[in-house]
Amino acid sequence: MIRVSTKFERPDAALVEQLRAFSSATIHEAQGRLGALDSVIKPVDHRMSLCGPAFTVQCAPRDNLMLQTAIAYARPGDVVVVSAGAYEEAGSFGDVLANACQAKGLGGLITDTGVRDTEDLRALGFPVFSRSVSIKGTVKETVGPMCEPVTIGGVLVRPGDVMRADADGVVVVRREDAAAVTTASQERVDAEAGYISAYRAGRTVIEMCGLEPLLASKGLMIED
Repeated sequence: MIRVSTKFERPDAALVEQLRAFSSATIHEAQGRLGALDSVIKPVDHRMSLCGPAFTVQCAPRDNLMLQTAIAYARPGDVVVVSAGAYEEAGSFGDVLANACQAKGLGGLITDTGVRDTEDLRALGFPVFSRSVSIKGTVKETVGPMCEPVTIGGVLVRPGDVMRADADGVVVVRREDAAAVTTASQERVDAEAGYISAYRAGRTVIEMCGLEPLLASKGLMIED
């Protein structure tokens, strides 16, 4: 008999909402360029965006038994994170399961395998981020871990870590780092706003970024 527990600590909901205000790229940079999933994992619609605690599940390739189980046990706001061996030739999730997720109030799905019914998914608006799109069906045969750490897109994701995903990609923030990353992300946004204001006022990129000594140290001489 295989026993799994669905109990894990979720981040404070207010912190999740604060992180939602920042882009995946901003968060990635703010936390030291960590946590970015492989860039091949993208939304089925560029307008899709999500932010929420990870509800992790491990599936066998071409098998969505545990994915369906995870959907049944995930809580409102949770993002179902599926590690399935980065197998592209399977459509393990489609419009029927998306409706099940939406009816439960789940926050989205991130998977390293394929999905299908993408036109219906776009119309539904449930956030889905996948490695591929494939019409090939799956089986329901293999049981496996749920609510345990998984590796997806080259990154370790633990249940309760915060997943932030948008048109540019997916980043994970460790649950215990959420507050610090929120602060660092805001600082980065403020700094970038200062750069933009300076550029619009006529200052140059070389001046603002202090590139002149760096370029000189690399032997670059510019004549104008």
